[in-house]
Formats: sequence, structure tokens, C-alpha cells
Amino acid sequence: MRTTTLTLATNDLITTYGNTAKNVINAYRVGNARAANYVEKTWSAAVQKAGKRISGEVRRNALNAQKKLTGYYVQGVTFTTDGADAAVDKAVELAGKSLEQVAVNATRFEQTTGLSTLGTVANAAVPAVVAVNKVAAKLEAKSGDLAIRLAGSKVKAMAAGAKRVVKKAVRKAAPRVRKAAAAAEAAVAV
Repeated sequence: MRTTTLTLATNDLITTYGNTAKNVINAYRVGNARAANYVEKTWSAAVQKAGKRISGEVRRNALNAQKKLTGYYVQGVTFTTDGADAAVDKAVELAGKSLEQVAVNATRFEQTTGLSTLGTVANAAVPAVVAVNKVAAKLEAKSGDLAIRLAGSKVKAMAAGAKRVVKKAVRKAAPRVRKAAAAAEAAVAV
């Protein structure tokens, strides 16, 4: 059993919020892939319903244009969500480094001055951070469930690359959901 310090508890909280943000990003990615699939199916059905009122060439052009637009849309969503994922990773990394530096500076301050006030305040704050972390872990797990539910087994994205995006989002979300559940259980056991 490890001793929970304010730095460790806060670092866990930062990681949990980062994972939650990534789950929301994945849910956005998957939801947009499903929306693109729906629009493509609806467009295709409308063009087919028009039947002989439009020529075969117009019908092919309309379907090809829709597929291109859907492909561009999915690429845009993928590009945006990949950028958001990278931004969250960087923010979590920088917050963790900043937290470590604050802890080092606080320790150095206490050693230099001989005061232990910061350590006492930090120890008093640990239970509150652990409690917030438990709530954040539940939020992370629920956001992971949302991403997985959105992906569902019925997703059959027809747009180029959309199927890969959905599978990738589910693969990315699943380990974080398991990790969050394990962390929540470990925090409860402490």
C-alpha cells in the first residue's frame, strides 16, 4: 500500500480528468462518424427514391459528391479530434510537470526555512483530493461508457475511413475505462 501524498493524489486527479477529456473527444469522434453514416444513407435513399426522374449520370454524380463530402467531413473530424487528443496529452503532461516542480519547491522551502506548515496543509488536503478523485474516476468511467455505447455494434460507417475511426475510438477508450475502474477500486480500498 502506497502512502498517498498531495502530489500523488493531485497527479492522479489530473490524469483522470485528462482521460475523461479523451473519452469525450472519442465520443465526439464516434458520434460524428455515426452522423456521417446516417446522412450518407439518407442521401443515398433520397437519390434512389427519385428513380427515373433523374438521369443515371446525375444519380451517380449526386452519390459520388455525397461520398466525397462525407469523406471530407470525417477527415475534418478526425483531424480535429486528433489535435484535441494531442492537446489534452500535452496539458496533462505540463500539469504533471508543474505539479512536481511545485512539490520540489515546497520541500525546498520547508528545508530552507525549517517550517513544516506547507507539509501540514498538504497532508490535510489529501483526503479532499482523494474524495474528488473518486468522483472524477466515476465521471471518467461514465464518459468511457458513453464512447463505447455510441460506437455500438450497429455502426457500419460507409464513408472512407469512418469505420477505422470508430474502431480506433473504441480501442482507445476501453483501456482507460478499465484503468479508471481499477483506480476507483484502489482508491476506495485505501
